[in-house]
Amino acid sequence: MRVLIVEDHRELAETVATGLRRDGMAVDLAFDGERAVEEATVHDYDVIVLDRDLPRLHGDEVCRALARNGARARVLMLTAASTIEDRVDGLGLGADDYLAKPFAFAELIARVRALARRSTPAVPPVLNRGDLTLVPAERQARRAGRRLDLSPKELAVLELLMAARGGVVSAEELLERAWDQSADPFTNTVKVTVSRLRRKLGDPPVIETVPHAGYRI
Repeated sequence: MRVLIVEDHRELAETVATGLRRDGMAVDLAFDGERAVEEATVHDYDVIVLDRDLPRLHGDEVCRALARNGARARVLMLTAASTIEDRVDGLGLGADDYLAKPFAFAELIARVRALARRSTPAVPPVLNRGDLTLVPAERQARRAGRRLDLSPKELAVLELLMAARGGVVSAEELLERAWDQSADPFTNTVKVTVSRLRRKLGDPPVIETVPHAGYRI
């Protein structure tokens, strides 16, 4: 899952990003509204955590721009204002959910994951493929009842492959959705991660390489 955090308070943004990355998400940062729109135009985010009071371009205008550009990402709006009117206004602009500051980090993670499940196509809270089971919110994967010891990136790749329901996922899409903007697109990081994941999943092999196309389970 790839998330964009849009927050002008840099310390808060970095703290939130660190927590989401520990939960296995790929996270990018934008510190003003104009940058947020640029990033959302370039990258296909699952969720955008959007502060409402932003410099250069207000969060309300960012929300309008995302809707106008047909962005697929779900928007979780953050604001220090907590009145019913503020919540209604934010949701009316195109936000999918609303969270008032200060917030509990566990609630933020839960809301981000809930929004991701409402993406198109919808991703169920528990993914099953053959004898593989993955519960993304709990960061737990099992094969034939045996718990798998997977790194955050391996879990992210496995989640994307299982969510495809047998469809092929290209290496480019895996890089786009499971890594953040710091990833080098010319490295073999996807190939290496898939190779490690294959070893940990064990036999019989479940990840198939589709020549010139990508991978599938």
